[in-house]
Amino acid sequence: MATAYHNLSEYDFDSVPNAEQMKFGIVVSEWNYKITGNLLKGAVETLKKHGATEENILIKFVPGSFELTFAANQMTEYADVDAVIVLGCVIKGETPHFDYVCMGVTQGITDLNATGDIPVIFGLVTTNDMQQAEDRSGGKLGNKGDECAITAIKMIDFACSFKN
Repeated sequence: MATAYHNLSEYDFDSVPNAEQMKFGIVVSEWNYKITGNLLKGAVETLKKHGATEENILIKFVPGSFELTFAANQMTEYADVDAVIVLGCVIKGETPHFDYVCMGVTQGITDLNATGDIPVIFGLVTTNDMQQAEDRSGGKLGNKGDECAITAIKMIDFACSFKN
């Protein structure tokens, strides 16, 4: 659904499982930190709101969005986490760089989800300009970080439903 029709921070609180026993990894791109820092803040606050503890949230930083896939893979392999959230922001410029980065990260995260046992949540904001990014990182359209946190909680719960 298009973000224009849905606030990224709106959800049914009661439909979200308790995250008290869940462990989360968050990988954040340093590039466009004005945006990714807000995404991180939203994700962490939302996880805590649903019971996650500070010690069960591992946060790591990478230089740019293209590095998110490698870092997420490393977290799924070597960190004790139940889900990984990747947070990045790519703003369209005058060159095709935007397309290559967005396609690479999208395919990388898709591959991790298709082949792995730990959900990797796609939190890459891809916009035409800075204003659109601000609108999606705590602005008038909510915070994609909130949405990613809820998705991580629900996907951990989904994965656990097959283990019982």
